[in-house]
Amino acid sequence: GNVLVLNDEVVAEARIAPDVIEAVAVIERGELVRRERLYRGARPPPELRGRTVILVDDGLATGSTMRAAVAAVQAFEPRWTIVAVPVAAPSVCRAFEPLVDRIVCGATPQPFFAVGPWYIDFAQTTDAEVRRLLAEGDRG
Repeated sequence: GNVLVLNDEVVAEARIAPDVIEAVAVIERGELVRRERLYRGARPPPELRGRTVILVDDGLATGSTMRAAVAAVQAFEPRWTIVAVPVAAPSVCRAFEPLVDRIVCGATPQPFFAVGPWYIDFAQTTDAEVRRLLAEGDRG
């Protein structure tokens, strides 16, 4: 979808100009299109209307990525939207309570500094790994 989620406080504090935001948004939209084509291939998008959608991530530090995912999914009117993460900043976990039907945060350590330290291996997932896992899911 055409969802743009901004942290207005960060934008104001860093004095990021609207034209810079738009330029970055254009680049990121292009990356989203590339990934969707690569990952989905010929498969149609899943039908979300009236269904339960569970959004999972490796953790929530600022929650920005998950907020964008929630907004994109909710545009398709699912019956329930659930967010599940193994670790999150306590305030970020609480911030999702009014946004979704259920938020599950396995651990909310205080103080929270980052998601990465909670993992033995926090390497980025490659496109090849994503495609392999999606293909395995298709096979059931």
